[in-house]
Amino acid sequence: MTKATLDDLDVSGRRVLLRVDFNVPMRDGRIVDDRRIRASLPTIEALRDRGARVIVVTHFGRPKGKPNPELSTASLAAHLGRLLETTVPVAGDVVGESARAMVTGLRDGDVGMLENVRFEPGEEANDPAFAQALASLADLYVNDAFGAAHRAHASTEGVAHLLPAASGRLMARELDVLSSVLTKPAAPLVSVIGGAKVSTKVAVLSNLLERVDALWVGGAMACTFYRAQGLTTGRSLVEEEHIETARALLDSAPAKNGVLRLPVDVVVAPSPEAGSPTSVVAADAIPDDQMVVDVGPQTCEQIAADAARAGTVVWNGPLGIYEIDEFAQGTRAVARAVAESPAFTVIGGGDLAAAVEDAGVADKIDHISTGGGATIEFLEGKVLPGVAALSDRDAVRDGTEAART
Repeated sequence: MTKATLDDLDVSGRRVLLRVDFNVPMRDGRIVDDRRIRASLPTIEALRDRGARVIVVTHFGRPKGKPNPELSTASLAAHLGRLLETTVPVAGDVVGESARAMVTGLRDGDVGMLENVRFEPGEEANDPAFAQALASLADLYVNDAFGAAHRAHASTEGVAHLLPAASGRLMARELDVLSSVLTKPAAPLVSVIGGAKVSTKVAVLSNLLERVDALWVGGAMACTFYRAQGLTTGRSLVEEEHIETARALLDSAPAKNGVLRLPVDVVVAPSPEAGSPTSVVAADAIPDDQMVVDVGPQTCEQIAADAARAGTVVWNGPLGIYEIDEFAQGTRAVARAVAESPAFTVIGGGDLAAAVEDAGVADKIDHISTGGGATIEFLEGKVLPGVAALSDRDAVRDGTEAART
């Protein structure tokens, strides 16, 4: 990677604005899953060990540019402090007097946290004045928020143009792994793409077809492909306006490297609700009064067989309505198969990361991405704004990036 990393910066005694993605699930005021917080610990600890004064900035929820006490970062700071076994003070604002006082109070090796950056309307608007106010708090910028790298916001993109900017440990690892999937994967490369809508995955499907040896399409979006093949899909979710898109992908697959594969059997139910009776049917025999809610056991066996022969497996998106136990069995079966594969295995972020955790095999997956949308856009071949804005390594090393400050 030509972009600067944490190891290219001299952080001793300097204020480092560290963008992280601590947008973790909460229930009744308690953190349900702290994986994203734990994933940034190597970066935070490296900065502390080198004597940096760490200013953590994150978004949390969707406050839409307005302060919301329920979305304060105070609970995140408290949890981070417990993990680091230290006190992490939290500012009462983002760039105001409280933030400046908190930053002034930091000493070498200390960690403090700003209030929710999305309390400021200038964040999502990538307002230059707000980006400048953020940058004025620090000497250096480190981005470890891969999950937000596809957003051109003030704290992910704007600030990176104003300070010497490098990737953190987590960001660098994500970029290295996902780049290798696209450019130099161990063969054969098998990909599994799930989810509800073709419209959100068409670009990644098209890009992967150029590179993979087998591409499985699952989730509700498989039904749009069935319709493109002239099959009936009962009451299943189908994007009528994208049937032609699915047909074009099917038609192009034989001419490309990849082989596009659809579930051969599916689990159906009369409604997508817990307790609905289920049955397994062939993909070409979906009843008119039923809807697809999961992939079937034969499909799981075929995906498992491909995974067992693979050199690399990359999987993004659940294969059924995984939030409901009865409709999560296919996703869990494939998760176990991927975990048992001798291949280098990569799991996309978001819902699938939680599903793999629920299946009890997360520790057997080589890389679980912290990004949802960012992972998809990277696999589509897009340039992520939060990555593009980072300083070039050579510029940091020869000192020319100092001009940004």
